[in-house]
Amino acid sequence: MKTTAYGATGRRKGSVARVRLIPGSGNITVNKRECLEYFKRETLKMIIEQPFETTETMGKFDVIAIVHGGGLTGQAGAMRLGISRALQTFDEDLRPTLKKAGFLTRDARIKERKKYGLAGARKRFQFSKR
Repeated sequence: MKTTAYGATGRRKGSVARVRLIPGSGNITVNKRECLEYFKRETLKMIIEQPFETTETMGKFDVIAIVHGGGLTGQAGAMRLGISRALQTFDEDLRPTLKKAGFLTRDARIKERKKYGLAGARKRFQFSKR
């Protein structure tokens, strides 16, 4: 018996999430651990579940995600994008709903690089006239 899986990749800041949606009961597994065990904060779990709430598919899919890089907030954002893209491959009619909510837009904001001659990306060393 072959089960259908819908996969997608999501990125946010330095984080990359590879997400697979499998028809199931709504379990979310991140790096082989339960969602709340991995993320520890309820707000991050809320971010991850937003695509399901807006498309009214809560509890219809099990999520298996492999996440690496960045911090926890970036990883949750990457998972949200990955889940949204996977839902879109499941049903193309969900695209307008996800697009309107802004879940299909890749957030391009990343850390600005440090420049030579400066203390950081924009911070300068203290100026002294004498």
